Amino acid sequence: MFTGIIQSVAIIEKITDLNGIRTFEINFPAGFCVGLEIGASVAVDGVCLTVTELVDENRALFDVMLQSLLITTLSDFKQGQRINVERAAKDGAEIGGHPLSGHVDFKTTLVDILQQEDNYRIRFSLPKEWKPYVFPKGYIAINGASLTVSEVDKEQSWFDVWLIPETLRMTTFGHKGASDYVNIEIERGTQVVVDTVRDTIKETLGPLLPMFEKFLEQHGANIDVIGQETTRHLSDKK
Repeated sequence: MFTGIIQSVAIIEKITDLNGIRTFEINFPAGFCVGLEIGASVAVDGVCLTVTELVDENRALFDVMLQSLLITTLSDFKQGQRINVERAAKDGAEIGGHPLSGHVDFKTTLVDILQQEDNYRIRFSLPKEWKPYVFPKGYIAINGASLTVSEVDKEQSWFDVWLIPETLRMTTFGHKGASDYVNIEIERGTQVVVDTVRDTIKETLGPLLPMFEKFLEQHGANIDVIGQETTRHLSDKK
C-alpha cells in the first residue's frame, strides 16, 4: 500500500527489453534506497513495481510485464525521464493522502494548464467508462500523487485539480505539458460504493429501471450521482 504522498523525484537511467520484459534501471536521490531490499515495492509514477536487483546504494532494477506497459505510461518512458516515486507504506504510517494500491486503472491526457500566481490548475481528459467515479472534492491519484478533484465536466469529459507550490516542487507535474499522458488510480472506496448502489438499484427495480433512469435524467441526475452522494455522506460521517 502507498499513501499518495510523493517522497521524491527519480531518474530513468537505463531501459532494457528482453523476452517480452522491460527492465528499468532507476537512479534515486541519496537516502531513498536505505533499507530497500529485493522484492520490495516502489510506486513509480503511481505504478507498483517490484525491486529485482539493487545495483548500488542509489540505483535499482525493476522488471515490467507487457500488461503493465499496455495500460500505463511506463511504455512511454525514456532514458533520462523524471518520475514520481514513493516507497511502500510501513505499518502505522500516517496516511497523508489516501490509501493507494499502485494498480493503475487507466492513463489519460493532460488537456490544459492554467497558472494564477502560485496556484496551478491542471485539466485532464476523463474517459466515459470512468466518469461515475470522479466528482468534485473526491480523491484521485495522478502519477502516484493523492489529489482532490476540484471540478468535473462530464459532458465535455474533463476534470481539474489544483496544485500548491509544494506539490509542484516535490513532483514532476511542473514538467508536464498538453497531450502528455498520466496514470490514474480511482479511489477504491468510491468505486465500491458507486458500483454497489448501481447494482442494488438495478436488482431492486428490475423492469422499472428504465423509467427510474428517465425520471432521474429529467431532474438532472443519474444512478451514479446517487452513488457519489452516498460516498460523500459516508465520508462526512467519519
